[in-house]
Amino acid sequence: MHDPYAFPPLLSDFDLYLLGEGRHWHSYEKLGAHVRTIDGVTGVNFAVWAPNASGVSIVGDFNRWDGRLHPMRKHIPSGIWELFIPGLEVGEKYKFRVNQNGRGVDKCDPFGFAAEVPPLTASIVSDLDSFEWQDDAWLSKRRESNQLDKPICIYEVHLGSWRRKGDGPTDWLNYRELAHQLVEYCSDLGFTHVEFLPVSEHPFTGSWGYQTVGYYAVTSRYGTPEDFMYLVDYLHQHDIGVILDWVPAHFPKDDHGLRLFDGSALYEHADPRQGEHPDWGTLIFNYDRNEVRNFLLSNALFWFDKYHIDGLRVDAVASMLYLDYSRENEDWIPNEYGG
Repeated sequence: MHDPYAFPPLLSDFDLYLLGEGRHWHSYEKLGAHVRTIDGVTGVNFAVWAPNASGVSIVGDFNRWDGRLHPMRKHIPSGIWELFIPGLEVGEKYKFRVNQNGRGVDKCDPFGFAAEVPPLTASIVSDLDSFEWQDDAWLSKRRESNQLDKPICIYEVHLGSWRRKGDGPTDWLNYRELAHQLVEYCSDLGFTHVEFLPVSEHPFTGSWGYQTVGYYAVTSRYGTPEDFMYLVDYLHQHDIGVILDWVPAHFPKDDHGLRLFDGSALYEHADPRQGEHPDWGTLIFNYDRNEVRNFLLSNALFWFDKYHIDGLRVDAVASMLYLDYSRENEDWIPNEYGG
């Protein structure tokens, strides 16, 4: 048995600097949960941004969900907490227990790569680098061609309702089952691309994915990250591109998510005139914060890097651009230039 506190932090000063500046474009390789080997000892390194928490612990089946056993160490002044736990591996379920003014609140990992099937909410340690991609020909053709001078025909798909196994609420097809049926359907009708409604993890099935909690996790309703990779890979092998709906405009208020993550308005604005969306009852990202912009920009790049997607369709852009979107009179705050 190895002592977690005998191992040094893995985040470098340069990592912390870039994260604070909002310019760490691959922050998903540093924050979250990653299998690492240090001095011949394999385990999982955890890191999370929670600057205003008085403490953060890692809890999971491995410690009987006891927040006293694995308190994390804080990088000052970045507000990032980190701890390497030896002996853990892919498949471990975990949460961050965030001490908010003396009250422990369990949060899923903002950078988690997988999660339990809702309504369960734990994050799951995952390895996104073991899948063997077979879409080299597609990627080479994509790099060498100018997509702007070619016709495009997009089929929009909500994976949970397009086709199903039965009439039950959870009778979904797996990503791999969907792959073969989608290729046959799109090829017959001449579609060049599919556009998936949001596939990021979301607690409310009825939102169709537009109320995202796990921005870095494909929803587990239809399978694992490797299953989704298979779907993208199979489409590419049959010359069909993949576009994702992406929702950087707002997020839901579920307690296990980003809302009041460290007890303060961290990802959202504190003032509801800026931070709450009147139409959807959701919260609006605080784009003024370097770390929040980094979280979102890194997430956009993540889908291209890890899942080989071909494009993003950005949702609710108008609500991001106009501060008075769906607001009246004094219910909004102009920017510093008066707009």
